[in-house]
Amino acid sequence: MNEVVGSHDILLVTLDTLRYDVAVELAEAGRIPNLARHLPAGRWEKRHAPGSFTYASHQAIFAGFLPTPAAPGPHPRLFAASFAGSETTAGGTFVYDTPDLVSGLAEAGYHTVCIGGVGFFNRQGPLGSVLPGLFHEAHWETEFGVTSPDSFENQIARAERVIGELPAEQRLFLFVNVSALHQPNWFHLPGATREAGDSRDTHAAALVHVDRHIGRLFAAASSRRRCFAIVCSDHGTAYGDDGWTGHRLGHESVWTVPYAHFFLDPAEAAR
Repeated sequence: MNEVVGSHDILLVTLDTLRYDVAVELAEAGRIPNLARHLPAGRWEKRHAPGSFTYASHQAIFAGFLPTPAAPGPHPRLFAASFAGSETTAGGTFVYDTPDLVSGLAEAGYHTVCIGGVGFFNRQGPLGSVLPGLFHEAHWETEFGVTSPDSFENQIARAERVIGELPAEQRLFLFVNVSALHQPNWFHLPGATREAGDSRDTHAAALVHVDRHIGRLFAAASSRRRCFAIVCSDHGTAYGDDGWTGHRLGHESVWTVPYAHFFLDPAEAAR
């Protein structure tokens, strides 16, 4: 990461609440081609979430604790705060002398931008202001939130506008919290109803919807220079698994998440 930071733009996308098993099934079935073409060998990496709900997980992610590979470690991290005795800080880790990755990248010359999705990014109260408050620039509107069927398209349009207004020489750290997977998501599946509510199938349909549009986000993020992208879930959610529903609980469907990182090239953005 020490070769990436300072030379590349950086994109972090959290597909809020996305289950690992659903992500894998859709990739294998060819239903998310725009994501799959960027996944190493076309496959998601299985990882463990650092938290069981959005706020806790993002606090950890912004501290440099991305989802952890689901195998015995220790696993060297991409980013880490300077911390004596850290067993996951390695030679390739970008180390910063600030409390969080966002301010660490800001000190390295990045303009930091948050495009929020779920309520923890809505800035409508003190709690919803903590995470977006880490960034130079933060955006949230009702049309970016969980109740909008077009939330992701609206978020992308804002990202395109923000990127288009930046000076060409300015390095960018762009964070997008995608709310489309989060409940309610029934409206992404044709024929589903509000009365029937959400299900594993409507959750899958939401990911297909996100995949349909995510190429625009990747193109915008790499339109000025090569971009290092991280795409992952912050936690999963249960749809009646073993009797459990929702998240902020200790079930496999919540703790196991999909993860990938890869490079986006400007040549692809120009196609």
